[in-house]
Amino acid sequence: MQTGRLVSRLQLLRRQFAAGAEAMVAHSKCQVCIIGSGPAAHTAAIYTARAELKPVLFEGWLANGIAAGGQLTTTTDVENFPGFPDGILGGELCEKFRAQSIRFGTQIYEETVNSVDLSKRPFVVKSDERVVEADTLIIATGAVAKRMTFKGAGEGDGGYWNKGISACAVCDGAAPLFRKKPLAVIGGGDSAMEEANFLTKYGSKVYLIHRRDEFRASKIMQNRAMNNPKIEILYSTIAEEAYGSEKGLLAGLKIRDIKSDKVRDLEVSGLFFAIGHEPATKFLDGQLELTDEKYIVTTPGETTTSVEGVFAAGDVQDKKWRQAVTAAGSGCMAALQAEHFLAAHEQLPDRVPERAIAEDDAETAKVVEATEKSGTEAVTINGENAAEKAAQHPVPS
Repeated sequence: MQTGRLVSRLQLLRRQFAAGAEAMVAHSKCQVCIIGSGPAAHTAAIYTARAELKPVLFEGWLANGIAAGGQLTTTTDVENFPGFPDGILGGELCEKFRAQSIRFGTQIYEETVNSVDLSKRPFVVKSDERVVEADTLIIATGAVAKRMTFKGAGEGDGGYWNKGISACAVCDGAAPLFRKKPLAVIGGGDSAMEEANFLTKYGSKVYLIHRRDEFRASKIMQNRAMNNPKIEILYSTIAEEAYGSEKGLLAGLKIRDIKSDKVRDLEVSGLFFAIGHEPATKFLDGQLELTDEKYIVTTPGETTTSVEGVFAAGDVQDKKWRQAVTAAGSGCMAALQAEHFLAAHEQLPDRVPERAIAEDDAETAKVVEATEKSGTEAVTINGENAAEKAAQHPVPS
């Protein structure tokens, strides 16, 4: 009997604790909620904020093991983003994105979204600290480049990440560090073939390292790599260690032939991982249509997803290009589509469109001019007194 009462008491305490914790979680509503922190997310934030939609943005707290800003924060010099002729550090560029979002009124939360409920509108977005109900949702959580973990491949002391090792040849391959130097690519898919070919524009030679004795890439991509005189293919080979020069930059790799078990040095100044990306879509819990590789499926040429009112932008839906500037472009598309969606559902804030104001002003100006010429004391426009209408919308001088 005593045991039964004790169990009941514990259950009551547990319910009270859960109720108290729930009460401590902040609740709010918004018209646009954005999840992400890179160029796609902040471009969407800038556009929706300027449209007076008061967006809420969850930038995450070390989401996917990366600081807010995403993949750009893991790069050094960014030289292919318009507006920065001398280049800019990846982290600095991300800070500028964020500052611009805040300038136009975006509410940013430094919290990671744990779950969403897309079963009905408004959608429910949850972090540990708050619950947000959103009329529209823009997902721009990105995709994390997969890295290898052998000795010397990481960051910090003894590691050569961003000191010769990268996961994006298109982003970094043209850097002076790699020009006219021997380079290496690890991978066996289409991306590896493409990146190896791309790097031959800058490097003196490119080694294509693959652990198997055949590629999984498409035949056409394999042929391009095999027929390129600047590419040497190393089948059945793995990298075991990266080592550096006196300057602290990558100088070479220790590679092992899997079949013979022989280890040798391979002198390279650059190493590029091309072993795939992992889109940040686990938190969606199967509520959106995904590809076999877990990218969000969007309508071609748009950012609409399988759930009406939910839009996806940036690398989370882009397996092919994965560039900051293309991510920004899709963020703009998502913002505009979200605004159009809200307009179609009559959920835009009460405001007079700028175009309507301009047309109204032009009409008023014509009538005022006609009134002055005719000397008529009162002229009406659609039943309204012209003078009163002109006072409401004065024509700029």
